[in-house]
Amino acid sequence: MPSRHPATALRDQPSLEGRPFRIAYFVSHPIQYQAPLLRQIAALPGVALKVFFFSDISVRSYIDKGFGVAVKWDVPLLDGYDSEFLPTIRNRGQLAFADPICTGIYEKLETGNFDAVWLHGYHTLNHLHVLWAAKRLNIPLLMRAEPTLIDRPRTRTKKFAKSYFFRLLRHAITAVMPISELNKEYWNTYLGTEIPQFPMPYAVDNQFFQGKSLQAEATVDQLREELDLTPGRPVILYCSKLQTRKRCIDLVNAYLLLCSDLKLPAKPYLLIVGDGEERGQVEARIQESKDLDIRMLGFRNQSELPRYFSLSDVFVLPSVSEPFGLIVNEVMNAARAVIVTEEVGCQKDLVRDRWNGMVVPAQNIAALANALQYVLEDPERCKEMGRRSLERIREFSFDQDIEGLLAAITHIQQTRKIA
Repeated sequence: MPSRHPATALRDQPSLEGRPFRIAYFVSHPIQYQAPLLRQIAALPGVALKVFFFSDISVRSYIDKGFGVAVKWDVPLLDGYDSEFLPTIRNRGQLAFADPICTGIYEKLETGNFDAVWLHGYHTLNHLHVLWAAKRLNIPLLMRAEPTLIDRPRTRTKKFAKSYFFRLLRHAITAVMPISELNKEYWNTYLGTEIPQFPMPYAVDNQFFQGKSLQAEATVDQLREELDLTPGRPVILYCSKLQTRKRCIDLVNAYLLLCSDLKLPAKPYLLIVGDGEERGQVEARIQESKDLDIRMLGFRNQSELPRYFSLSDVFVLPSVSEPFGLIVNEVMNAARAVIVTEEVGCQKDLVRDRWNGMVVPAQNIAALANALQYVLEDPERCKEMGRRSLERIREFSFDQDIEGLLAAITHIQQTRKIA
């Protein structure tokens, strides 16, 4: 029996005293991946969503630490939902533990008549302020955040401190909304299994990226000509920030290893889209190799990326630390094979080894070169992997996010009735 659309499911639920369920969502800043989801939630008939931002950094041109260049997103970040930037007593234009420091959080919750607080993260003074205020005002709090047990090395002391911190934190959290299987393991480890969980997977606007990718297919030949790429040769794509933890340098070395004893019908190109702290190291390695088929293309804005997805045959994210990797969602919407490392947070949810791509150990150059060989040696298999990527990502969407949020709302409503 097919499941009901999330909006229908909420419409069938009883409202609170004849009014919509009011949610206060607190998040660091407008995020390009979240904006379309917030628009969909705001359009639900049984929900009244109010978004509070700690910073406006992303709605103006700013230096992104990861990209290392000025960034101003070319997609709407604030349209279609009710939002407010909180006043600050300290704002140095950063996103850090104590910057910015916002005021008025308690007052907003005290006077807003909210039925629940939804908080994204717990890692700054502002997040801790929200946790304290919600607990003090007895407002149920839904937690969503990115960390996993493998996203960074942690000493025994740090693990002990984190366990103690979460023993305190669990008293302020009504439920968590895991974004992935690895994120679920994290919550189970630090919060235990007693706190209810309602999966809210880290999705992107599938409809947007699938539509853009279909449009881009018509211009693939034009882009190939712009980049002076020979038709018929496969294209390997890296598209992310050039941060040390993302290990683009490992992909360059794996590509050079692959090409040193080429067993493919045609030599592939390697396209690197992005910018950041590792750019100098990557460029130096390319210059040293004298390989003219590796192209550094710099930063490209979000709406431009589907052109490069459609040009590529396989996408690679070789990170040694990656909480999730939403760029993988984007590429899968273009029906492309993907290769990721075991350290990429989305791999358990989105990438099945030898089905729609490959999963390799991080910083294993030989394994990455072998994965490239396997994916590219059979063009039809590579295309089939891409078709499976599209099949999988269709089930990892905003619909699932809304279902998770509605399930959490139902839990809060039922708990209140029992109380």
